[in-house]
Amino acid sequence: MKTFANPPGLHAPLARYSHQAEIRGPQRWLVLSGQIGMTPQGAVPEDAAAQLALALDNVLENLRAAQMRREDLIKLTFYLVAPDDAARRRQIISEKLGEHEPCMTVVYVAGLASPALKVEIEGWACRDDG
Repeated sequence: MKTFANPPGLHAPLARYSHQAEIRGPQRWLVLSGQIGMTPQGAVPEDAAAQLALALDNVLENLRAAQMRREDLIKLTFYLVAPDDAARRRQIISEKLGEHEPCMTVVYVAGLASPALKVEIEGWACRDDG
């Protein structure tokens, strides 16, 4: 069974998409649309590192809304507009994910949905409810 949702603790989608899609079977799968560094009120910080931290907070908020934990994250894909401070990026990810080390991919792109956006993160999570 598939359920699409937009958790109330997140900003409204910027277009016709859902923040998450949950797939239930023996395990529950959660697929996250690209999460950006935007507050529930629609504010986007100018700094790329601040956007990264906020986008990761939005990933974690999606997990909480689906009654999942960061340890349920399977895969994260980071889309970055410009080369960043890799050490700072790793530090922020470590602060947000702790000891959990899901699969990750970092992709540099020419641009995202708005010129103000510098970071977008897609995610997959899975939880065994059995």
